[in-house]
Amino acid sequence: MDEHLIESRIDGIEVYDGSFLKVQRDRVRLPNELVATREFIRHPGAVVILPLFEDGTVLLERQFRYPLDQVFIEFPAGKIDPGEEPLLCAQRELREETGYTARDWRFVCTIHNAIAYSDEHLDIYIAEGLTPGPSALDEGEMLDVFTAPLANLLTWIREGKVTDVKTIIGAFWLEKLVRKEWSF
Repeated sequence: MDEHLIESRIDGIEVYDGSFLKVQRDRVRLPNELVATREFIRHPGAVVILPLFEDGTVLLERQFRYPLDQVFIEFPAGKIDPGEEPLLCAQRELREETGYTARDWRFVCTIHNAIAYSDEHLDIYIAEGLTPGPSALDEGEMLDVFTAPLANLLTWIREGKVTDVKTIIGAFWLEKLVRKEWSF
């Protein structure tokens, strides 16, 4: 059904091999038989955690993001290590970044946040039954952890104060689930 849209890889090279990201340049054959170049970032994948307290508040982070030279409000998230299961990564990242552990975990969905130039995917999980504990940030990782009512987060999104796509999508999912408009 989609055959008229599919591009086929002819060949390619890795043009950059970093410790975290890799950049690939491929030549592809288009459905109309023309040849084009595709450059994209290879990413190992990541998880996003939506920590939800019983009273409807959420656990958030404030973190400086160098590429955009500003502090962002975000849900906890992190890169999946080689061979690591996404749920175990989510549990690890929540504990390391915030100190919290969760009794209940539910997979929400997978999103692709930069489909034009990256193969990155993010697996989103809701974490409930939260218990505080000590955080264990990576060396060089600095962030503030705080709680806020979900309604405040949605207002910040509407006002443009929260622009991180994974946090926006996570907040919209939470809103639907908390209101019981969507279910698993």
